[in-house]
Amino acid sequence: MGDQNGSASPAAPSEHIQLKVRSPDGSEVFFKIKKKTKLEKLMSAYCNRLGQSQDAVRFLFDGERLKGDKTPEEMGIEEGDIIDAMVQQTGGCGY
Repeated sequence: MGDQNGSASPAAPSEHIQLKVRSPDGSEVFFKIKKKTKLEKLMSAYCNRLGQSQDAVRFLFDGERLKGDKTPEEMGIEEGDIIDAMVQQTGGCGY
């Protein structure tokens, strides 16, 4: 029998993380994505699931607006973190 010195060690950190996207009403949607996947993919999936236009939803992490061209790794987002989704309100006075 040989050594188990392969590169896929069970102690190695996973390349996937699970994130929670929370809407203002408190509902939560869970996503599992790779740390190096552009956040655009998560944003698009969330908007499709809710039937919202991606232009109408803002995503925040620790109060900072997220950009779709960044990855969780670049933004310091880790396993179990929460991303807030805010629906942009347009319009104004109804008179």
